[in-house]
Amino acid sequence: MSTPQGNRLRRLPLRQLACLLPIAAVSVWAARHWPIITAGGSRLLSADEYWLLVAVALTVLGWVAVSFSRQGATLQRLPVLRLFVTQFAAAAANHLLPAGLGAGAVNLRFLQRCGLSLSRSSAALALHMLAAGTGRVVLLLALVALSPHALSLDSLMPGAAGPVLVVAGTLVCAVAVLLVAVTPLRGVIRTFVETALSDARSVHTRPARALALWGGALAFPTLQAAGLVAVAMALDVSVPAVHLGIAYLAGSTLAAVVPTPGGLGSVDAALVIALVTAGVPIALATSVVLGYRIISVWLPLVPGALVLGVLVRSKVI
Repeated sequence: MSTPQGNRLRRLPLRQLACLLPIAAVSVWAARHWPIITAGGSRLLSADEYWLLVAVALTVLGWVAVSFSRQGATLQRLPVLRLFVTQFAAAAANHLLPAGLGAGAVNLRFLQRCGLSLSRSSAALALHMLAAGTGRVVLLLALVALSPHALSLDSLMPGAAGPVLVVAGTLVCAVAVLLVAVTPLRGVIRTFVETALSDARSVHTRPARALALWGGALAFPTLQAAGLVAVAMALDVSVPAVHLGIAYLAGSTLAAVVPTPGGLGSVDAALVIALVTAGVPIALATSVVLGYRIISVWLPLVPGALVLGVLVRSKVI
């Protein structure tokens, strides 16, 4: 028998309220960080607008690259337009939750709405994350091979290379031990691993899917690094583009150790330090990072939140 309280809860417009949550979160975030936004924006007013447009175009292409990689991680054909729009919305969600949880939750829901089971959706997300991380590291190593003296890990974080690796390794081991020790999780983990390995093998038997997965995984960090280079060119930074690309990839990779929402604070600080070690004056490096983050994060944040609300309302996610 239903209670009056239960009837009242069912009458609440929960889906409509869920649509407003991303917009409210963005509004609070923007209010808290408004001085940073205005500081970076004032520098951009005197920058070369053509290079800034290039940075905007590269940001949009980044969502296209992610869409390719997401499609490549699953055998089922996904609706192209909805897939791209979902990546745009997921980028906004990713800047509100730490460690990529926002984008992961949005894409998990999208894949389930497309008819994939929870296990296959989770396996597709895991394969995409593996490809994305591998692509970023491979690209960084390739650029370092081209210009080995651009910067080093010790110059990026003086004396901290060893501790960072130790902390990261300890966290990974602790999570692994916890998952194995908790008996109820063993069956779930076994099923997930079996599904993930089976789907990964199936994806790599289809050249088009494998090309989309790994091509998108390599293209996305390339476009991100190129976007930072474009902003640097707009502000007349006289440092080789390869050095700037290495600085971006090294800084963003190390910042991933600190799981802040959208890398806020950790990415900004790491990128500034990386650019300084690459030869950019600290004031100019700060302006470049703020300009890049405005274009790639803050400007798309409000429209991305609006799109996320529409997708929730229309039951796409």
